[in-house]
Amino acid sequence: MSETVSAERWTEVPLAPPDAIFQLTAAFKADTHPNKVNLGVGAYRDDNSKPWVLPVVKKATEILVNDPALDHEYLPITGLPEYTSAAARLVFGSDSPVITEERVTSVQTISGTGANHLGALFLSRFYHWNDKRVFVSDPTWVNHHQIFPLVDIPVSTYPYYDPQTIGLAFPAFLDTLKKATPRSVFLLHACAHNPTGVDPTREQWGEIADVMLEKGHFAFFDSAYQGFASGDLDNDAWAVREFVRRNVPLLVCQSFAKNAGLYGERVGALHVVSPSKEAAVRIKSQLSVLARSEISNPPAHGARLVSLILNTPELFEQWKRDVKTMSGRIIEMRKELHRLLTEELKTPGNWDHIVNQIGMFSFTGISPAQSKALVETAHIYLTSNGRISMAGLNKHNIRYFAESLDKAVRGQL
Repeated sequence: MSETVSAERWTEVPLAPPDAIFQLTAAFKADTHPNKVNLGVGAYRDDNSKPWVLPVVKKATEILVNDPALDHEYLPITGLPEYTSAAARLVFGSDSPVITEERVTSVQTISGTGANHLGALFLSRFYHWNDKRVFVSDPTWVNHHQIFPLVDIPVSTYPYYDPQTIGLAFPAFLDTLKKATPRSVFLLHACAHNPTGVDPTREQWGEIADVMLEKGHFAFFDSAYQGFASGDLDNDAWAVREFVRRNVPLLVCQSFAKNAGLYGERVGALHVVSPSKEAAVRIKSQLSVLARSEISNPPAHGARLVSLILNTPELFEQWKRDVKTMSGRIIEMRKELHRLLTEELKTPGNWDHIVNQIGMFSFTGISPAQSKALVETAHIYLTSNGRISMAGLNKHNIRYFAESLDKAVRGQL
């Protein structure tokens, strides 16, 4: 009698480690301490630690719900055209030559993560590499390290954060750009660097562009926080627009999760800049093939909301006010935390980086041991590298956090 062959039962599949941020959030939810604080979540919270639905999103939703012409048919493979074109104008500027000359290819994606993945997949297939790898900042958004290897692009890092100054390691960053193999791909955060909150100055961006042009490098921009960082949509798009002006080869990954509060709707876009209109048409044909094989067609609701907001002058002005509300509250929290640490508590060390950094996140500069003490003793949930979400602070908990941080620094927790 022949031996029976069994089908695969997956008995040898290893257990993957849990996502650190989601694990932190789960621990926070399970904690019953009355003063617990969640500074790990990468989502905006209002002054009462609640999710905030933007007023403009409520208005747009009401319009859509009451639209008798609304249906649930498939969108085109590359997305809702009025959404992708408006999203491109937002990041590049309506008068940008890439817009007026039709040199940008825009495709709707599953938020910024999907844009990163589709952009990486496109490069993996069509970029003429001298050294197939992508350089990401040290540190960077943790998902960058997962996305690129999935499409056979190895990841290397470039120096970015200097723990001594709690600022940008600019000379080392520039040195890596200069020494990298010509035509290397560098992933750059357009604004509000995640996770450090440390951005180059405009002068430094100019020097980065100089070297990228000299070496023929490609800029892979990740733009997840336009408007959310400074409260000014144009200001937060400056680096991308400057690189376009300087004719640095680039693409842009765009997300509306943060600046429109549409975390669960997964509204994003990938924009690839081409040297000609003809090249843009060819690129769109290939991106369409790649998108079709992975998601077939993108989801409609979030794209319709953002399209309505971007293309309706009244709603667009309301959105700009809403964005300023979010960014303004975070900036105020930075100022108050800095005041408490430096003026009231006189916490040892220099805390100017709290107000010099920008965006949702801040690298506090504290040690893993001090971070652990905050979690275990003070019930303040943050990552082990000392990164906090400024959106998690509010007028009700900021003093408790500042006093706990002061104790951790002094070794009193």
